[in-house]
Amino acid sequence: MSIYQHYREEERPFIDQILSWMEQVERQYQPRMTDFLDPREQLIFRQLLGGQTELQWALSGGTEKAERNRGIIAPLYDSITPEDFSIELLEATYPDKFVTLEHRDVLGSFLSLGIDRKKLGDISVGEGVIQLFTTSDIAPYIRANLVEVKRAKVTWESVDPNRFRPEEVEWVTSETTVSSLRLDAIIKELYRMSRQQAAERIQKGLVKVNFKTVEDVSFQLAEGDLLSLRGMGRGKLAEVKGTTKKDKQRITLEKLK
Repeated sequence: MSIYQHYREEERPFIDQILSWMEQVERQYQPRMTDFLDPREQLIFRQLLGGQTELQWALSGGTEKAERNRGIIAPLYDSITPEDFSIELLEATYPDKFVTLEHRDVLGSFLSLGIDRKKLGDISVGEGVIQLFTTSDIAPYIRANLVEVKRAKVTWESVDPNRFRPEEVEWVTSETTVSSLRLDAIIKELYRMSRQQAAERIQKGLVKVNFKTVEDVSFQLAEGDLLSLRGMGRGKLAEVKGTTKKDKQRITLEKLK
């Protein structure tokens, strides 16, 4: 039975990379580390490493409840420390009396530098302070080149990760059944709209799955997928619990309040 049958076709390169690193660590006795992983990638990472007896692994995003984390695969005899993840917390201030900044403003400015999203961890914006986790190899470039966010001049400094102030968010959990894990069916339940309304928004490019725009209404979701609908916030397919006697999928959804 192929391991790939449990995952999407587009997830195969990520799976191949992790499997290759697992083999290299076993053969060369050298640890390997990922960039920042989204929740779905973290789930796959845990599933692939979960049954290993010759390897150890860990995830960290710089703070205990990070949404985006880096993964390390290491030989059993190694010790994995927080420093091994090579994560830095950068902080900058801005005049919040004159400029209103949001999470997406910081992310957009970051991406405009041509840096891969995978080099960026969790972001916090509020009360005149921007904080973001990034990889240590990219931090100097950010400090030198990310000098403005939405017309606000910023100067970055590396600070203690314990100073991170996560944005206060509250996830509302709900359980329901759906006929399938199609994107339009899940969007319908998550945002309380008709299936037709969900399909229209998807086809207009307003929906993202794991930070990527998806316009296919029949796109099959999977446990751990992070969703967003422009103007209506973020949600998550937190758990797929199996099927009912009527062949419906029992799922747990989470939505930012």
